Amino acid sequence: MSAIRPAAVVVLAAGEGTRMRSATPKVLHTLCGRSLVGHVLAASRELEPEHLVAVVGHAREQVTAHLGEIDPAVRTAVQEEQNGTGHAVRIALGELGAVDGTVVVVCGDTPLLRGETLRALAGTHAADGNAVTVLTAEVPDATGYGRIVRDERGAVTGIVEHKDASEAERAIREINSGVFAFDGRLLADALGRLRTDNSQGEEYLTDVLGILRADGHRVGASVAADHREIAGINNRVQLSEARRILNERLLEQAMLSGVTVVDPASTYLDVTVTFGQDALVHPNTQLTGSTHVGEGAEVGPNSRLNDTEVGPGARLDNTVADGAIVGPQASVGPFAYLRPGTRLGLRSKIGTYVETKKAEIGEGTKVPHLTYVGDATIGDHTNIGAASVFVNYDGQEKHHTTIGSHCRTGADNMFVAPVTVGDGAYTAAGSVVTQPVPPGALGVARAQQRNIAGWVVRKRPGSAAAKAAEEASRGAGDEG
Repeated sequence: MSAIRPAAVVVLAAGEGTRMRSATPKVLHTLCGRSLVGHVLAASRELEPEHLVAVVGHAREQVTAHLGEIDPAVRTAVQEEQNGTGHAVRIALGELGAVDGTVVVVCGDTPLLRGETLRALAGTHAADGNAVTVLTAEVPDATGYGRIVRDERGAVTGIVEHKDASEAERAIREINSGVFAFDGRLLADALGRLRTDNSQGEEYLTDVLGILRADGHRVGASVAADHREIAGINNRVQLSEARRILNERLLEQAMLSGVTVVDPASTYLDVTVTFGQDALVHPNTQLTGSTHVGEGAEVGPNSRLNDTEVGPGARLDNTVADGAIVGPQASVGPFAYLRPGTRLGLRSKIGTYVETKKAEIGEGTKVPHLTYVGDATIGDHTNIGAASVFVNYDGQEKHHTTIGSHCRTGADNMFVAPVTVGDGAYTAAGSVVTQPVPPGALGVARAQQRNIAGWVVRKRPGSAAAKAAEEASRGAGDEG
């Protein structure tokens, strides 16, 4: 194990978070595609700890289930009663047993914390030979935070909680982040000596610093480069602010890697979104989940893509897509909806007011206007006429439609599944196709037109239509 690789990381995730005013546990609230605790776990994993344990308490069934989904290797320790941070860490060490090496403690509600900041903390802890190293930051307003108390030489002497601080101590702007690196053996001993004679009647983890210092051990600090990283989330205003900061961070990373973002103020990303070089994102665009925008592809404006793969050189305009695969140089929109299971081939086109679902659309195939394609396979270089509907649902089950390559289907067609149209076939406008159309055939499925002469004049006498018809008939007679 390297000097900076910790033996264990402990994530404190037991609190209720009443100020969120929510039925959802605080650490499960999300921003930019991850829960609060999910962001903390991701940063903690960058340390490659031997053990990672989360302390759960409030709504522990929900929190534990979520942890199992996002990081199955995480161990959990249950804090039945929330008796303070020191008590929580003691519960975690009880789950882990004796720990030789560094134990890093982090808070489960600090989604802006970076792995590189944790690595700097662990590195300082190892290099200075500290018994405990606290992550600190200088903040504009320290209200509510524990203050870092230093002696005249700048050495850390302790942490005083805001409620217990004197006026002089409250003037200190360097604050405790709640993130620490400890010597595991010394931590276990000190936790057993914590007292509860404070305003909260709890076991403060911060008191461990004073205990270890009194024992003659070295106490140090690592100062975070950006104080916003250590911000905890206690209400939805703070959640919104953290989302803005993280989104700005993600956009900056994307732009520095070669992505053009026309208007960062109206563009929103999840942490799991990826890009190819020279991708272009227009205003009012949201990219979420596992979405990937390929090299030279163009997305937006006014688009929302989730778990969607956009191939190189593709173009999506005013598009909503979920679980779709858009092939290279494909064109989508404006005002298109790609639902899960959509797969668009090379240089295919999905046009205005077109919706697709579980549809595989071949190379060069076009679905230009006002059409629903569901549960279908369409071959290469086929054109689907405007206002067509793939009638896939019989009220109980979904059925599949197959249309071949180089087909031309007429406007206002209904394809009643299951049905097949062979390669090179045509279908007439207005047809309701219920039977297979062989390759190269013309499918016509509509009633023969007949005209009933004089119907309007007889059935709608005196109407504007009748008058217009009579005038037209007289004019035709005069010409004769």
